[in-house]
Amino acid sequence: MKKKQARLRRSKSTRARIEQSELPRLSVHRTNLHIYASVISPDKSRILVSVSTLESNMRERLGEKSGRGGNIEAASLVGETVAKKAQEKGIKKVAFDRSGFMFHGRVKALADAARQSGLEF
Repeated sequence: MKKKQARLRRSKSTRARIEQSELPRLSVHRTNLHIYASVISPDKSRILVSVSTLESNMRERLGEKSGRGGNIEAASLVGETVAKKAQEKGIKKVAFDRSGFMFHGRVKALADAARQSGLEF
């Protein structure tokens, strides 16, 4: 089984469990250069909050550092920002969807930053 297929297989089972909880889900996707986080409504009809390292304000905050979007510092900044935006919309509790990625490194940094900023998983 190839790496991407295995990740997608893991994400299916996670999403099935999250669907039963009927909570908004904090979905994380990462690439080598960037990291993306979205809060999706329980009925999967719309994206409530979205943040990524591609946004111009995030790029300014990250500055001229090497690997601007593909490091732990950028991931924690995205986690803080998505938590603040979600709380502005009245979302306090979410289900964390790591999209089949292993829970370490950038994914863990994003989750920890979101928790510290007030989101409950």
